[in-house]
Amino acid sequence: MSAHIMVFDSGIGGTTVLEHIQQSIPHAQYSYFMDNALLPYGAQSQQTIISRLCGLIQFIKNESLNVDLIVIACNTASTSALSAVRQITDIPIVGVVPAIKPAAQITQSKHIGLLATPATVASSYTDTLIKEHASLITTSLYSSVELVTLAETFFFTQYLDIEKLHAELNRLNINKDIDVLVLGCTHFPILAKPISDYFKAHIELLDSGAAIAKRVRSLLNLSDDQAGIKKPLRYYATADIYSDKLAVKQVTLFDPTLNDKS
Repeated sequence: MSAHIMVFDSGIGGTTVLEHIQQSIPHAQYSYFMDNALLPYGAQSQQTIISRLCGLIQFIKNESLNVDLIVIACNTASTSALSAVRQITDIPIVGVVPAIKPAAQITQSKHIGLLATPATVASSYTDTLIKEHASLITTSLYSSVELVTLAETFFFTQYLDIEKLHAELNRLNINKDIDVLVLGCTHFPILAKPISDYFKAHIELLDSGAAIAKRVRSLLNLSDDQAGIKKPLRYYATADIYSDKLAVKQVTLFDPTLNDKS
């Protein structure tokens, strides 16, 4: 029987991670859950994100989805809520964290950048990553919510407002000494090519997708010859998707902790 892997994000950005996992484990059963009612997570509080992830665990139980592993394909949720959610479920959870370590290992200029949401940039977890893996180099931090919106629109419509993209990148004013830019939001790889074009390919863009796929395969302990009948990918969302690109089931998340009596 093939493993059931659920990938979760605030929006469509986690599909960039999902693609890597599907390439590594093509015959698994996949569900993709987007909490787009609260998109973007970078603008939400830590407690709100924890509550939504608790609601996800409850949804999986209520629907008897028999999920074998959850991937929180959202840097903001992973850096702010992962440890809290792991305490309420036995389902293995893989988080996504900014690729600070590999960026620090490959930089030639000894100056890297992290481009993420405000919440990820401000996270104590991110600060710890930098101190542990990039203490000998310079790391500049840049935050954007606008890029999340542009990525969502681009995914569903294939239209990208280049003027808005360039205006946002101009506002960020990425230091010219940076030679590796970590895409610390899973939405941002959707914009990887136009971002690379903006920098005229002088900056290497790095994300965590391949590393997450490797981690998932390791946790599930899959051998290369394990296969099975490939099942259709199921999409869930907490708000309307104004696109006919995906067949999405709209659902509601309830935080089970709100029903606790103390």
